[in-house]
Amino acid sequence: MSKDHLGLFDMPLERRQVRTGIAIVGVLLTAFFLILPWRAIPLPEVGAFVPMVDSIMLVSDVIAATLLYSQSSVFRSRALTVLASGYVFAALLLIPHALSFPGAFAPKGLLGAGINTTAWIATLQRLAFPAVIISYVVLRRIDAASPPDPNSEPRIVASALVAASLALGVALLTTRGHDLLPAFYVNRADLSYFNAVAYQTVSFVLLSTAFVMLFRSRRSVLDVWLLVALSSWMIQSVLIMLLHRRFTVGFYSLFVMLVVSHLVVQLALIAESNRLYGKLARATAERDRERDSRLMSMDALTAAIAHEVGQPLTGVNLNARAALNWLTRSRPAVDKAIGSLYATIDAGHHTMEVIKSIRSMFDKGATTSTRFSLNDLVRETTRFLEGELAGERVTLELALDSSVPAIVADRIQIQRVLVNLVVNAIESLRATQGRPRCIAIRSMPLERRAVLLEVSDTGLGITPDEIPHIFEAFFTTKEMGTGLGLSLCRAIVEEHGGRLWASTGAHSGATFHLELRAAA
Repeated sequence: MSKDHLGLFDMPLERRQVRTGIAIVGVLLTAFFLILPWRAIPLPEVGAFVPMVDSIMLVSDVIAATLLYSQSSVFRSRALTVLASGYVFAALLLIPHALSFPGAFAPKGLLGAGINTTAWIATLQRLAFPAVIISYVVLRRIDAASPPDPNSEPRIVASALVAASLALGVALLTTRGHDLLPAFYVNRADLSYFNAVAYQTVSFVLLSTAFVMLFRSRRSVLDVWLLVALSSWMIQSVLIMLLHRRFTVGFYSLFVMLVVSHLVVQLALIAESNRLYGKLARATAERDRERDSRLMSMDALTAAIAHEVGQPLTGVNLNARAALNWLTRSRPAVDKAIGSLYATIDAGHHTMEVIKSIRSMFDKGATTSTRFSLNDLVRETTRFLEGELAGERVTLELALDSSVPAIVADRIQIQRVLVNLVVNAIESLRATQGRPRCIAIRSMPLERRAVLLEVSDTGLGITPDEIPHIFEAFFTTKEMGTGLGLSLCRAIVEEHGGRLWASTGAHSGATFHLELRAAA
C-alpha cells in the first residue's frame, strides 16, 4: 500500500459522488432561502424535540466514529484517528446538551444547568468541528510525507479518552462554571443577539478556513462528504445569526439541518464500507474462479499429456509384445520379431516427438511447419496403428486421391489429429456387435485450394444432440474418456487455418471431416 493511502476513504472520486454532494448542498441552500421569510414565526414549544434530535445525532456520530476508528487501526492513520476522536467528542457533548436543555427534563434543565448551558455546549461543539477538520488535513499531509510505520499504533484508546475528557471538561465548564461565561440568552427563549452574532462569526470563519483547506486537498470519498457537512454547518451559522429567539420556524429548521449534517457523513461511511465490501467479495470470487481455472488447466494439461503420450506408448507396448510372441513360439519367426522391434523403436521415437511438441499444443506462438503429402501421412499413421486395428479386428479402407496437393503444416500435430480420429473410430467399433467393423479414410482436393480428409466408421455413431458438443472441452461420450481429444484436435486444425467437423453416418457410425489449406 502506498504511503498516502487511507484505504476505503482514499478511493478515487467519482462524478456520481461529487454530483450527489453538490445536490445535497443545493437542497440545503434552497431550504435556507425558503425558511428565511418565515424564520421568526413562533411555534409551540415541544419539550421532547431537542432530546430526540440529540439522540439521533448521538447514534449517528458514534457509528461514524466507530467506522473511522476501524479504518485508522487497519491503515495506521493518525488523521483518521483525530477525525474519529472529533466525532466522539461531538457525540459525548450531545448527552449534557439534551439533559441541560431547559424544559426538556426540568424547567431549567438537569445537571445544575443555567439558561446558557446548552447554547455554550452547542457553540463549543460547533467550534471544535472545523478545528478537527483542520487537524485532519494537516495530519494527512504528514502521513503522506512519510510511509506508515507497521509497528506503530494509532493510539485509538488514548485518543478516545482525550476526547471524552475534553467533553467532560466542557460539560463541567458550562454547568458548574455557568456564571463565568458570557450570556447567550436573556431568558429561556430570547437571544442576546450581539453575542450570538459575534460567536457565530468566529465559528463561520473557522468553518470557512476548514472548508478551503479540505477543498484544496480533497482526494477521497470521505472528503466529499466532509465538505458537504461543513457546508451545512456554515449555512446553520448564518441562520443562527438571523434568529432572535427559540421555538420558531428557524429554530426547529436549524435542528433539522443539524441532523442532516451529522447523518450525511455516517450514511456515506456506511455506503462506502458496503461498496468496498462488495468489491472485496467480487475480487475474492474472481480469485477463486481464477484458482479453479488454473486447477482445471492443470487437470487439462495432465489429461492431455496422458491422452497424447498414451497412444504411442500403447504402440510401443503392443509391438514389444508382438516381438516377444514371435520369439517365444516353438518355431521363432525372427524376421517378424525384428519387424516388430523396429516398429517398437519407431513408436518410441514418435513418443519423444509427441512429448517435444506437447508445448506447442498450448502455445499460441508459431508452429514448426513443413511441406508434406497428407496421403503419405495417412499411410504412415495407419501403419503405426496396424497393431490396434488387427487387435480389434477392424478392416481399414484407404481411398486416397493421388491428385491431392501437398500441405504446409506441423507434421507432428496433424498426425496427432489423425491418430486421435482413428483411435476414436476403433473405440466406437469396439462396442458394436453383429456388423462388420470398418474404418474408411478418404482424401480429395477441393476447388478452393484446400484438401479434405474424411474418417468414417461403422461404430455406434453420434446422436444429433451430441454433435454440437463433441468438440467442447471435457465433453465425452466414453465411460473413461477425458473429453479433451477432439477439443485439442479442433484447436490444432484451426491454428493451421483449417476446419474440423463431424456428421452422422448414413446408416450407422460417424464421419469426421478434416479440411486443410493446400500449399501455395
